[in-house]
This record gives sequence, C-alpha cells and structure tokens, in this order.
Amino acid sequence: MPESRTASPEPSRPLRVVVFASGRGSNFAALIKAQRRDELSIDIVALFSDRSTAPALELARAAGIEAIALKPRDYASRADFDRAIFDRAAQLTPDLIVLAGFMRIIDPAVVAPWVGCMINIHPSLLPKYPGLHTHARALEAGDAEHGSSVHYVTAELDGGPVVAQASLPIINGDTPESLAARLLPLEHRLLVATVSLIANGEIALRDNLVVHRGHALTAPLRLDANDNLR
Repeated sequence: MPESRTASPEPSRPLRVVVFASGRGSNFAALIKAQRRDELSIDIVALFSDRSTAPALELARAAGIEAIALKPRDYASRADFDRAIFDRAAQLTPDLIVLAGFMRIIDPAVVAPWVGCMINIHPSLLPKYPGLHTHARALEAGDAEHGSSVHYVTAELDGGPVVAQASLPIINGDTPESLAARLLPLEHRLLVATVSLIANGEIALRDNLVVHRGHALTAPLRLDANDNLR
C-alpha cells in the first residue's frame, strides 16, 4: 500500500466507504440515512468496531452492511490490534475510511498508509481541545462558541489538516451534557456534507494541505444553515 493516497473513486462507481465506530454509531447512522436519500454517492461496505457490544454493529446489521468486531485483548499489543483491524479493512479496498466515534489512538505506522483517505469527526473546533472531554473543556474555558471538526487523520492525535467545521453558540446554563446534545445533530450534518464533497471529488489532501476544487484552503470550510460547506 502506498504511503499516502487520495480518496477518489472511479467516475463510474460510488465511493467505497468503511466506517469505524466504538459506540452507538449515530454519525454512522447519519451516513446510512443520507445514502438512502440519495444525498451521498457512496457505498458503505463495512462497519468495524473494537467493541463487540457496540450498538453501531447492530445498526450495520439492520442496514445489511457487514459488521466486524475485533477485540483488542486478543492481540499482544495495541499496534498488533491496529494492524489487524486495518488489514481487514484493506481487504475491502475502501476509497475512504471514516472514523465516526472510534475511541482509540491508532498506531502511527498503521495510520501512515491511509493518510489522505481517512477522516475523523471530532467534537471541538480544532485545534482547540484535541482528545477527550471537549464539551466540559469548552465550558471551563468560558468559550462563546463550540463545535465540531472533520479532519484528515495523521499520526498526531486530532492534529491532521481540518477540512470543515460547524459551530453553535454556548448559551447560559449549558452543561457538558446539554452542549453535547445540541451539537450532535450538527455533527451529523457536518459529516454528511464533508463526505459528499469527498465523494464528488471536490476535496483532497495534497502535500498536507486540504484542496477544495483545486485551491488550497487557508481556513476550514464552514457549514451554513442550508447544510452547505463554504
């Protein structure tokens, strides 16, 4: 597998997508719904999880999508597990891997071959608050707004080039739970809009820069009220 690639399918077929999720899979469900509404030119070929009880697996089975769970404890090391699960994914020849709530830090050597064709959705306005507890951290910092980012995955945790973001105001009385609940529908719309651009060949990663319609972005695209990225 080459060191980096571009998520671009042949014009004659939809983008082949593999999704990784550790939990309930609400972003995964949003992709399925958008695909069924013909809003996305994609073919979701599998859902992978590191948790055999993840509700996302049941969502996949109900949708007729292959559901695959590997257990980290069955492998001698984190790197061994990462290699195994990504080797399984590679057998399905995806054009794009979407990390949608996949709660693992992936070994850098495993990430490297997928740079340019793997994205992650993260619940903060990166570069603010990589890692966990993003809603609480935004509130503790007294931020006026919060949001979500879709970025290309690189070896740096939540540090790859950001493609697009969606934001919402933090309101008086917000808690981490209320902020998360208000953000989640926005996350779904952001992920669908971003995957749509990738599927249509409008977004790519070149020389560690996000290129949109042939031009390198100087700032992430923003989701507007009509679910367009501008």
